[in-house]
Amino acid sequence: MSLRFALLALLRVGPLSGYDLQKQFAESVGHVWHAPDSQIYPELRKMEAEGLIAAEEQPRGERATRRVYHVTDAGDDAFTAWMRTPLAYARVRDPAHLRAAYLETTTPAAARDFLHAHVAQWESEIARWEDELTRIDAVENPMLARRLAVTARGDRDRTIAFKRFTYEGLVERARGEVAWARRGLALVDALTGPDGAWAR
Repeated sequence: MSLRFALLALLRVGPLSGYDLQKQFAESVGHVWHAPDSQIYPELRKMEAEGLIAAEEQPRGERATRRVYHVTDAGDDAFTAWMRTPLAYARVRDPAHLRAAYLETTTPAAARDFLHAHVAQWESEIARWEDELTRIDAVENPMLARRLAVTARGDRDRTIAFKRFTYEGLVERARGEVAWARRGLALVDALTGPDGAWAR
């Protein structure tokens, strides 16, 4: 269900075509809620059928048209209600931590490869999210710029502050994953014998 609220959040800023919505999704809420294009269009159809959004055909070139979506009053009410409802947390499904629980069943070399890859993955996430923080500070994030354009002047600092708060949390989470994997590397070293196999 969170996908529809991510889409509503984008459309509440202003109408978008499906293509533009996908692009805005990837550049903003997609950082905290991943959804492939194959999920976005079916969800838009469901939301339209439920009256949360409406679409209109607009000319595109001489012969083509495009569908542009906008939020209805019902969609706006649904989004507002969702924001005020306590969040139902899902149980964790984490393949990396699942694998870590059984690293003794592989070789020390394979365990190190896995943990080095984990560090590399999360270091790349840190770089991406720190870059996003720089864009937020400079108001160069396209979705943030769109939001600020329709936000009352007195509310803009709050909008920027919560956007920054979100990405700071992502950076902190990523740093925690890097630190955890490095502790794992130290543990592998401590449990490895001089022959490169697990010590007995």
